[in-house]
Amino acid sequence: MSTQTLPDLLSLTPGELEELMLALGEPKYRAAQMFPQLHRGVLPGQMSCLGKSLRQRLGRETVCRLPRIERRLVSRIDGTVKYLLSLADGNCVESVLMQYEHGKTICVSSQVGCRMGCRFCASTIGGLVRNLTPGELLGQVIAVGQDCGDRISNIVLMGIGEPLDNYENVIKFLRLVNHPAGLNIGYRHISLSTCGLADGIDRLREENLPITLSVSLHAPDDQARSAIMPVNRRYGIDRLLASCRVYFAATGRRISFEYTLIAGKNDSVAQAQKLARLLVSRLRGREGHGMPIHVNLIPVNEVAGTGFVHAGREAVRRFAAELEARGIRATVRRTLGADINASCGQLRREFAAQQTAEPEDPKDPSAAPQPAPPVTGA
Repeated sequence: MSTQTLPDLLSLTPGELEELMLALGEPKYRAAQMFPQLHRGVLPGQMSCLGKSLRQRLGRETVCRLPRIERRLVSRIDGTVKYLLSLADGNCVESVLMQYEHGKTICVSSQVGCRMGCRFCASTIGGLVRNLTPGELLGQVIAVGQDCGDRISNIVLMGIGEPLDNYENVIKFLRLVNHPAGLNIGYRHISLSTCGLADGIDRLREENLPITLSVSLHAPDDQARSAIMPVNRRYGIDRLLASCRVYFAATGRRISFEYTLIAGKNDSVAQAQKLARLLVSRLRGREGHGMPIHVNLIPVNEVAGTGFVHAGREAVRRFAAELEARGIRATVRRTLGADINASCGQLRREFAAQQTAEPEDPKDPSAAPQPAPPVTGA
């Protein structure tokens, strides 16, 4: 039987695990024994509560594999850890572990690659390979938690891929990771970032999940946004902000708007003023009431081949001050792991290039091994 047709134990809810146990001729309570252990990274073959024959049968008739750590880079600046994780089919994704005062936060990937095409993003180069399963999303949290030896208390879905383009699997992952018998990470400690799939925001509104939603805006008008974010050609700014306003009205959950500052593209004072007028008019209305507005400013990560350069510190300060002067709360995202390129997509590209590189000619003196860059904790 192909592994593609076998049940993925990490993707199963307790109810689905019960159904599987019954199908295998086992009592339902086996599911209650297995579910918490699976979410701690214990594989079926290691579960002493199960009989030998059941462990062997699960090994033949189900799939249960955590992502394998291929590379682990530790920032000497702030201790941020970037992981390159390989999946069962050989594809790789990235996760980032960040330390804050309130605990450890993991940034997880939702897809192998991405088809959104944002011009400044390394994750989308090469397009979408496939969606991750709920178990592969969950597996990132478990594997990194095992490696760091501590509880992960917060999750951000901001890694490789567009979470709302893998909607069903992401929603199932959220319910799994929140389950009291599993990792029990509270919804209010989970953030989901989208490039602006308005229909996905509309669907998410109906899920009744009190997570934090972050929307990548990155420009104050359709022309500028479409030039760097192809998704805007499908869901323009007016349509996107309309969905955001309804989302807030229905859920009461504040939305954070992400704005990547690119030198010479979207970082001028005039564009800050235009952005403020746009957000106030669309989200607060003439009366000045409505949803609170928070803009998270992010100096662009310079990715080889894009030609985009991050705005200088003074340009970021001016942009933030202009928004604040117009009643919009603006923060500048703290840069973590700057010495290890902690933003997602680049490590996966480097690894893929190494795997596909032609063998070097041992007689060629230029092919002599070069010293690896210094990395702690690898």
